Amino acid sequence: MHFLVTGGAGFIGSHLVERLLERGDEITCVDNFNDYYDPKVKYKNIETVRNHPGYCLVTGDILNEQLLKQLFSQNKFDAIIHLAARAGVRPSVLQPKLYQEVNIRGTLNLLEMAKEHQTEKFVMASSSSVYGNNHKVPFSETDSVDNPISPYAATKKACELIGFTYASLYGLAVSCLRFFTVYGPRQRPDMAIHKFTRLMISDQEIPVFGDGSVKRDFTYISDIIDGVIRSIDRCSGYNIYNLGESRVVELMELIQLIEKNTNKKAKIKWLPPQSGDVKITFADISKAKEELDYHPQVSIEEGIEKFVEWFRRSNC
Repeated sequence: MHFLVTGGAGFIGSHLVERLLERGDEITCVDNFNDYYDPKVKYKNIETVRNHPGYCLVTGDILNEQLLKQLFSQNKFDAIIHLAARAGVRPSVLQPKLYQEVNIRGTLNLLEMAKEHQTEKFVMASSSSVYGNNHKVPFSETDSVDNPISPYAATKKACELIGFTYASLYGLAVSCLRFFTVYGPRQRPDMAIHKFTRLMISDQEIPVFGDGSVKRDFTYISDIIDGVIRSIDRCSGYNIYNLGESRVVELMELIQLIEKNTNKKAKIKWLPPQSGDVKITFADISKAKEELDYHPQVSIEEGIEKFVEWFRRSNC
Protein backbone atom coordinates (compact mmCIF):
# COMPACT_ATOMS: atom_id res chain seq x y z
CA MET A 1 0.00 0.00 0.00
CA HIS A 2 1.15 3.54 -0.75
CA PHE A 3 0.24 6.18 1.83
CA LEU A 4 0.61 9.94 1.86
CA VAL A 5 1.47 11.02 5.42
CA THR A 6 1.32 14.75 6.09
CA GLY A 7 3.28 16.01 9.08
CA GLY A 8 5.23 12.77 8.82
CA ALA A 9 8.42 14.15 10.35
CA GLY A 10 6.72 15.22 13.56
CA PHE A 11 6.36 13.35 16.83
CA ILE A 12 3.39 11.15 15.95
CA GLY A 13 4.07 11.13 12.22
CA SER A 14 7.62 9.82 12.46
CA HIS A 15 6.55 6.94 14.69
CA LEU A 16 3.69 6.09 12.33
CA VAL A 17 5.97 6.14 9.29
CA GLU A 18 8.39 3.74 10.97
CA ARG A 19 5.62 1.27 11.79
CA LEU A 20 4.12 1.41 8.30
CA LEU A 21 7.51 0.89 6.64
CA GLU A 22 8.21 -2.05 8.95
CA ARG A 23 5.10 -3.81 7.72
CA GLY A 24 5.99 -3.21 4.07
CA ASP A 25 3.99 -0.12 3.09
CA GLU A 26 5.33 2.64 0.86
CA ILE A 27 5.31 6.17 2.30
CA THR A 28 5.38 9.63 0.80
CA CYS A 29 5.93 12.07 3.67
CA VAL A 30 5.09 15.75 3.37
CA ASP A 31 6.38 18.11 6.07
CA ASN A 32 7.21 21.81 5.92
CA PHE A 33 9.69 21.76 8.86
CA ASN A 34 8.30 25.04 10.17
CA ASP A 35 9.79 27.02 13.04
CA TYR A 36 7.18 26.16 15.70
CA TYR A 37 10.12 24.36 17.27
CA ASP A 38 13.67 23.72 16.03
CA PRO A 39 13.43 21.94 12.62
CA LYS A 40 16.54 19.95 13.58
CA VAL A 41 14.32 17.98 15.96
CA LYS A 42 12.17 16.79 13.06
CA TYR A 43 15.16 15.88 10.91
CA LYS A 44 16.45 13.79 13.80
CA ASN A 45 13.01 12.13 14.08
CA ILE A 46 13.32 10.68 10.58
CA GLU A 47 17.00 9.67 10.67
CA THR A 48 16.12 5.98 10.78
CA VAL A 49 13.89 6.10 7.69
CA ARG A 50 15.56 8.66 5.39
CA ASN A 51 17.34 5.97 3.36
CA HIS A 52 14.57 3.37 3.40
CA PRO A 53 13.70 2.31 -0.19
CA GLY A 54 9.99 2.67 0.54
CA TYR A 55 10.26 6.22 1.87
CA CYS A 56 10.07 9.51 0.01
CA LEU A 57 10.39 12.84 1.82
CA VAL A 58 8.80 15.91 0.27
CA THR A 59 9.68 19.17 1.99
CA GLY A 60 6.64 21.31 1.36
CA ASP A 61 3.44 22.83 2.67
CA ILE A 62 -0.12 21.52 2.48
CA LEU A 63 -1.16 25.11 1.67
CA ASN A 64 0.80 24.83 -1.60
CA GLU A 65 -1.88 23.61 -3.98
CA GLN A 66 0.53 23.31 -6.92
CA LEU A 67 2.76 20.99 -4.90
CA LEU A 68 -0.21 18.82 -3.95
CA LYS A 69 -1.44 18.65 -7.55
CA GLN A 70 2.01 17.56 -8.67
CA LEU A 71 2.23 14.92 -5.95
CA PHE A 72 -1.16 13.45 -6.77
CA SER A 73 -0.54 13.48 -10.53
CA GLN A 74 2.67 11.50 -10.02
CA ASN A 75 1.38 9.03 -7.40
CA LYS A 76 -1.63 6.86 -6.73
CA PHE A 77 -2.23 6.89 -2.98
CA ASP A 78 -4.27 4.21 -1.24
CA ALA A 79 -4.91 6.52 1.71
CA ILE A 80 -4.12 9.97 3.04
CA ILE A 81 -3.06 10.08 6.69
CA HIS A 82 -3.34 13.74 7.57
CA LEU A 83 -1.36 14.63 10.70
CA ALA A 84 -0.01 18.03 9.63
CA ALA A 85 -1.40 20.97 11.62
CA ARG A 86 -0.45 24.06 13.48
CA ALA A 87 -0.30 22.56 16.97
CA GLY A 88 -0.82 23.90 20.48
CA VAL A 89 -3.79 25.28 22.36
CA ARG A 90 -2.08 28.25 24.00
CA PRO A 91 -0.30 29.60 20.88
CA SER A 92 -3.58 29.43 18.95
CA VAL A 93 -5.06 32.05 21.27
CA LEU A 94 -2.34 34.43 20.10
CA GLN A 95 -2.41 33.49 16.39
CA PRO A 96 -5.98 32.43 15.50
CA LYS A 97 -5.73 33.42 11.83
CA LEU A 98 -2.62 31.30 11.32
CA TYR A 99 -4.35 28.29 12.89
CA GLN A 100 -7.43 28.77 10.75
CA GLU A 101 -5.34 29.02 7.59
CA VAL A 102 -3.11 26.02 8.18
CA ASN A 103 -5.53 23.65 9.86
CA ILE A 104 -8.75 24.31 7.98
CA ARG A 105 -7.58 25.34 4.51
CA GLY A 106 -4.79 22.76 4.58
CA THR A 107 -7.29 20.01 5.35
CA LEU A 108 -9.64 21.28 2.65
CA ASN A 109 -6.81 21.20 0.10
CA LEU A 110 -6.15 17.54 0.89
CA LEU A 111 -9.82 16.58 0.79
CA GLU A 112 -10.04 18.20 -2.64
CA MET A 113 -7.10 16.09 -3.79
CA ALA A 114 -8.74 12.95 -2.39
CA LYS A 115 -11.95 13.80 -4.26
CA GLU A 116 -10.27 14.61 -7.57
CA HIS A 117 -7.93 11.61 -7.53
CA GLN A 118 -10.38 9.14 -5.97
CA THR A 119 -8.26 8.40 -2.92
CA GLU A 120 -10.74 6.29 -1.02
CA LYS A 121 -9.41 6.55 2.55
CA PHE A 122 -8.78 9.74 4.50
CA VAL A 123 -7.61 9.47 8.13
CA MET A 124 -7.09 12.75 9.97
CA ALA A 125 -5.79 13.77 13.37
CA SER A 126 -8.32 15.55 15.51
CA SER A 127 -7.96 16.35 19.20
CA SER A 128 -9.52 15.84 22.61
CA SER A 129 -9.55 19.65 22.84
CA VAL A 130 -12.76 19.71 20.76
CA TYR A 131 -14.67 18.65 23.90
CA GLY A 132 -13.86 21.93 25.65
CA ASN A 133 -14.84 21.94 29.32
CA ASN A 134 -17.29 19.09 28.85
CA HIS A 135 -19.10 18.40 32.13
CA LYS A 136 -19.82 14.76 31.25
CA VAL A 137 -16.89 12.39 31.73
CA PRO A 138 -15.53 10.31 30.22
CA PHE A 139 -15.89 12.05 26.85
CA SER A 140 -17.81 10.12 24.20
CA GLU A 141 -17.81 10.66 20.44
CA THR A 142 -21.56 11.32 20.65
CA ASP A 143 -21.13 14.22 23.11
CA SER A 144 -21.73 17.76 21.90
CA VAL A 145 -18.56 19.56 20.84
CA ASP A 146 -20.18 22.93 20.19
CA ASN A 147 -18.18 24.81 22.82
CA PRO A 148 -14.45 24.73 22.00
CA ILE A 149 -12.52 27.16 24.19
CA SER A 150 -9.47 27.72 21.96
CA PRO A 151 -9.01 28.55 18.26
CA TYR A 152 -7.01 25.32 17.91
CA ALA A 153 -9.95 23.27 19.18
CA ALA A 154 -12.35 25.17 16.92
CA THR A 155 -10.20 24.42 13.86
CA LYS A 156 -10.13 20.72 14.73
CA LYS A 157 -13.91 20.59 15.02
CA ALA A 158 -14.20 22.45 11.71
CA CYS A 159 -11.97 19.85 10.05
CA GLU A 160 -14.19 17.06 11.34
CA LEU A 161 -17.25 18.82 9.88
CA ILE A 162 -15.56 19.34 6.50
CA GLY A 163 -14.58 15.68 6.52
CA PHE A 164 -18.22 14.72 7.07
CA THR A 165 -19.26 16.90 4.15
CA TYR A 166 -16.79 15.25 1.77
CA ALA A 167 -17.73 11.78 2.99
CA SER A 168 -21.39 12.57 2.35
CA LEU A 169 -20.99 14.30 -1.01
CA TYR A 170 -18.26 12.22 -2.61
CA GLY A 171 -18.30 8.86 -0.85
CA LEU A 172 -14.88 9.23 0.76
CA ALA A 173 -14.14 7.05 3.77
CA VAL A 174 -13.12 9.52 6.50
CA SER A 175 -11.94 8.72 10.01
CA CYS A 176 -11.26 11.51 12.51
CA LEU A 177 -9.04 10.50 15.42
CA ARG A 178 -9.36 12.48 18.63
CA PHE A 179 -5.95 12.08 20.26
CA PHE A 180 -5.74 12.44 24.04
CA THR A 181 -2.44 14.01 25.25
CA VAL A 182 0.07 11.85 23.40
CA TYR A 183 3.53 11.42 24.95
CA GLY A 184 6.63 9.29 24.56
CA PRO A 185 10.01 9.43 22.80
CA ARG A 186 10.28 12.40 20.39
CA GLN A 187 7.41 14.26 22.05
CA ARG A 188 7.38 17.92 21.05
CA PRO A 189 9.68 19.93 23.33
CA ASP A 190 6.90 22.33 24.28
CA MET A 191 4.68 19.60 25.72
CA ALA A 192 4.46 19.26 29.51
CA ILE A 193 6.15 15.89 30.02
CA HIS A 194 9.08 16.79 27.79
CA LYS A 195 9.41 20.30 29.20
CA PHE A 196 9.12 19.18 32.85
CA THR A 197 11.67 16.38 32.39
CA ARG A 198 14.16 18.68 30.67
CA LEU A 199 13.84 21.43 33.29
CA MET A 200 13.86 19.10 36.30
CA ILE A 201 16.98 17.25 35.16
CA SER A 202 18.76 20.59 34.73
CA ASP A 203 17.54 21.81 38.16
CA GLN A 204 15.38 24.57 36.71
CA GLU A 205 11.90 25.68 37.70
CA ILE A 206 8.93 24.10 35.98
CA PRO A 207 5.92 26.31 35.13
CA VAL A 208 2.61 25.11 36.56
CA PHE A 209 -0.43 27.11 35.50
CA GLY A 210 -3.30 27.27 37.96
CA ASP A 211 -3.33 25.11 41.08
CA GLY A 212 -2.01 21.89 39.54
CA SER A 213 -5.40 20.16 39.70
CA VAL A 214 -5.95 19.84 35.94
CA LYS A 215 -6.34 16.24 34.81
CA ARG A 216 -5.29 14.63 31.57
CA ASP A 217 -5.74 11.32 29.83
CA PHE A 218 -2.10 10.68 28.88
CA THR A 219 -1.66 8.23 26.01
CA TYR A 220 1.64 6.55 25.14
CA ILE A 221 2.83 6.90 21.57
CA SER A 222 2.89 3.17 20.75
CA ASP A 223 -0.77 2.88 21.74
CA ILE A 224 -1.69 5.86 19.57
CA ILE A 225 0.17 4.41 16.59
CA ASP A 226 -1.61 1.12 17.06
CA GLY A 227 -4.93 2.96 16.97
CA VAL A 228 -3.98 4.97 13.89
CA ILE A 229 -2.94 1.88 11.93
CA ARG A 230 -6.11 0.05 12.92
CA SER A 231 -8.16 3.04 11.78
CA ILE A 232 -6.38 3.06 8.40
CA ASP A 233 -7.02 -0.63 7.83
CA ARG A 234 -10.67 -0.33 8.92
CA CYS A 235 -11.45 3.07 7.38
CA SER A 236 -15.01 2.94 6.03
CA GLY A 237 -17.79 5.52 5.89
CA TYR A 238 -17.47 8.49 8.27
CA ASN A 239 -16.31 7.89 11.81
CA ILE A 240 -14.89 9.70 14.81
CA TYR A 241 -12.80 7.77 17.32
CA ASN A 242 -11.35 8.68 20.71
CA LEU A 243 -7.82 7.36 21.09
CA GLY A 244 -6.71 7.62 24.72
CA GLU A 245 -5.64 5.44 27.61
CA SER A 246 -9.00 6.10 29.32
CA ARG A 247 -7.40 6.96 32.65
CA VAL A 248 -7.18 10.36 34.29
CA VAL A 249 -3.95 11.62 35.88
CA GLU A 250 -3.77 14.86 37.87
CA LEU A 251 -0.91 17.20 36.99
CA MET A 252 0.69 16.95 40.44
CA GLU A 253 0.64 13.14 40.19
CA LEU A 254 2.39 13.42 36.83
CA ILE A 255 5.07 15.65 38.36
CA GLN A 256 5.62 13.10 41.13
CA LEU A 257 6.12 10.33 38.56
CA ILE A 258 8.72 12.44 36.74
CA GLU A 259 10.41 13.19 40.07
CA LYS A 260 10.60 9.47 40.84
CA ASN A 261 12.15 8.60 37.48
CA THR A 262 14.58 11.51 37.32
CA ASN A 263 15.52 11.40 41.01
CA LYS A 264 14.96 15.15 41.08
CA LYS A 265 12.67 17.28 43.23
CA ALA A 266 10.53 19.61 41.14
CA LYS A 267 11.03 23.33 41.66
CA ILE A 268 7.58 24.65 40.84
CA LYS A 269 6.92 28.14 39.54
CA TRP A 270 3.21 28.76 40.13
CA LEU A 271 1.54 30.83 37.40
CA PRO A 272 -2.03 32.01 36.67
CA PRO A 273 -4.32 29.70 34.68
CA GLN A 274 -3.87 29.87 30.90
CA SER A 275 -6.63 30.81 28.48
CA GLY A 276 -7.75 27.87 26.38
CA ASP A 277 -6.71 25.16 28.84
CA VAL A 278 -9.43 22.67 29.71
CA LYS A 279 -9.80 21.28 33.24
CA ILE A 280 -9.96 17.61 32.32
CA THR A 281 -9.63 15.23 29.38
CA PHE A 282 -10.90 11.67 29.74
CA ALA A 283 -11.57 9.34 26.81
CA ASP A 284 -14.40 6.90 26.54
CA ILE A 285 -12.73 4.42 24.16
CA SER A 286 -15.54 1.88 23.95
CA LYS A 287 -16.21 2.67 20.26
CA ALA A 288 -12.53 2.28 19.34
CA LYS A 289 -12.36 -0.96 21.31
CA GLU A 290 -15.39 -2.38 19.55
CA GLU A 291 -14.77 -1.19 15.99
CA LEU A 292 -10.96 -0.96 15.83
CA ASP A 293 -10.02 -3.60 18.41
CA TYR A 294 -8.02 -0.82 20.08
CA HIS A 295 -6.63 -1.77 23.48
CA PRO A 296 -3.98 0.55 24.97
CA GLN A 297 -1.20 -1.33 26.75
CA VAL A 298 1.15 1.22 28.35
CA SER A 299 0.28 2.69 31.76
CA ILE A 300 1.38 6.19 32.74
CA GLU A 301 3.85 4.68 35.24
CA GLU A 302 5.52 2.57 32.55
CA GLY A 303 5.28 5.33 29.96
CA ILE A 304 7.02 7.96 32.09
CA GLU A 305 9.80 5.50 32.87
CA LYS A 306 10.25 4.83 29.14
CA PHE A 307 10.18 8.53 28.32
CA VAL A 308 12.80 9.50 30.90
CA GLU A 309 15.06 6.67 29.71
CA TRP A 310 14.75 7.95 26.14
CA PHE A 311 15.36 11.54 27.23
CA ARG A 312 18.57 10.62 29.02
CA ARG A 313 19.84 8.59 26.05
CA SER A 314 19.08 11.28 23.50
CA ASN A 315 20.49 14.16 25.54
CA CYS A 316 23.63 12.63 27.02
